[in-house]
Amino acid sequence: MPGVRLALAQLNATVGDLPGNERKIADAIAAAKEAGAQLVLFPELAITGYPPEDLLFKEHFLAAARAAVDRLAALTDGIAAVIGFPERDDDVYNAAAVCSGGEVVGVYRKLRLPNYGVFDELRYFQSGTEPMVVEVDGVPVGITICEDIWVPGAPLTEEALAGARLVVNLSASPFSAGKAMQRERMLAQRARDSLCAVAFCALVGGQDELVFDGSSVVLDHRGRPIARAPQMAEHLLVCDVDTDAPAAARLKDSRPRATLRVERPRVTHLPPIRTGATITSPSPEHRVGGELFEPLEELSEVYAALVLGTRDYVEKNGFGQVTFGLSGGIDSALVALVAVDALGADRVKPVTMPSRYSSAGTRSDAERLAENLGCELLTLPIAEPMDAFDAVLAETFASRDADLTEENLQARIRGNLLMALSNKFGWLVLTCGNKSEMSTGYSTLYGDSAGGFAVIKDVPKTLVYRLVEHRAHRDPQNPVPEEIVTRPPSAELRHEQRDDDSLPPYDVLDPILEGYVEEDLGRDQLVALGLPAADVERVIRLVDLAEYKRRQMPPGIKITPRAFGRDRRLPIVNRYGG
Repeated sequence: MPGVRLALAQLNATVGDLPGNERKIADAIAAAKEAGAQLVLFPELAITGYPPEDLLFKEHFLAAARAAVDRLAALTDGIAAVIGFPERDDDVYNAAAVCSGGEVVGVYRKLRLPNYGVFDELRYFQSGTEPMVVEVDGVPVGITICEDIWVPGAPLTEEALAGARLVVNLSASPFSAGKAMQRERMLAQRARDSLCAVAFCALVGGQDELVFDGSSVVLDHRGRPIARAPQMAEHLLVCDVDTDAPAAARLKDSRPRATLRVERPRVTHLPPIRTGATITSPSPEHRVGGELFEPLEELSEVYAALVLGTRDYVEKNGFGQVTFGLSGGIDSALVALVAVDALGADRVKPVTMPSRYSSAGTRSDAERLAENLGCELLTLPIAEPMDAFDAVLAETFASRDADLTEENLQARIRGNLLMALSNKFGWLVLTCGNKSEMSTGYSTLYGDSAGGFAVIKDVPKTLVYRLVEHRAHRDPQNPVPEEIVTRPPSAELRHEQRDDDSLPPYDVLDPILEGYVEEDLGRDQLVALGLPAADVERVIRLVDLAEYKRRQMPPGIKITPRAFGRDRRLPIVNRYGG
């Protein structure tokens, strides 16, 4: 088959772990050679991990990254490799080293630098100036990096006009629900527009609040996927690409000819690469393409992202065990499920901390859930500590009725106990607040918000229920007691308390929050969508008042298009209402 055999190394890089990342890349180069690949691709900034942020201000960090690239280039006898790294020259560039024959033969510099959402690349990088094409065993290949291909036009179009039949894209594209297929549809359009095959090699893994889902893919010139890697897992995807087919398609389309008559594209051409790779002919039924993993459906991919983000945050930061308050409610049930799936039951240490307001039902549900998941459950009652606080404050509070103060004291006692376990045993404390609560400030500073990692910080309450049911029914024996799902949600900080005493029902609240937080809709726009005016006004006020709380929350996994933290940034002091 005329064309090229590609290997896409979908790697889980760790930011700053240059030796560890280098080892992963070296192993993938060896595996790609073994598979007969002529060209192996690596994700954006694979050497350093993404995003390296202010590490890029350190000259010694940049020098160490370049030294790692040079050592890896020495391994490219018999194969070509394209490796993402930060290049230090007159400035710093988000770059791709093209390596073959034991050396770096050229460096492509990213042209389009994103500076929206979670991206902050203009802070760190200078833009490149020219597209690049390299001929690998007679096949012209265009090089791009992530954002370069998200926008129609250059550099992809120039590379295609300059003869590239395959355009490769090194990427670190953060996850949000549904983004993998949205991204693939965009890549398919680029392939069709430029009549070239497109190979998208993506990062996978968790980094602070971001999860990278992988989903590397190769599409032919008609935009059809011919190989696709799995989501949320490392994988070496090997794919045979027919590069004569796009050339034949271009002969039948006069539009590129008309463009070239007007202006020839300015493209850097590297010297031709001859790999000498020994390619075993694929079987007739798999003459073009490679493995084609099916994308996950919505709930499965969100749950997998929570598991991956939790596992990597714990592992990459060197924690052995995790702990959290297991209340018998829906939020802590989801955190328990995710933590056990991420780490194993022996590393998960849930704690139940009943008060005088805790019902027998929630206590027994917490015990049954921990038992079903195989976790050892610690029980630390807080009635006596609460009595002690009441006694200390009795004289000072003598003229005032009990109110939110006493409720918050209970939450803070629980937070103190969890942090004590963390200090004593080195356990990471997971918080159990969801996005609906974070949005409206329905939480206690230094209480239920105390901890090191907020697993479901970006998960709306209505989605929490769907995820618990999804995970629970995945097993032949449902580990989640039915009452956890059916019981009306309550913080249980006073008698017969319910969440909807303080907030609109979640099926009303979450659409308001989606419009206001994620889409920046104002009051009138939300009401025009049919949402109750009184609830809209109330929720907007709660969201705006809670900004100071959110600034003090631990990091958590981004799964919606616009998460708090790196994504949505508003001033604390702010008098603009709505």
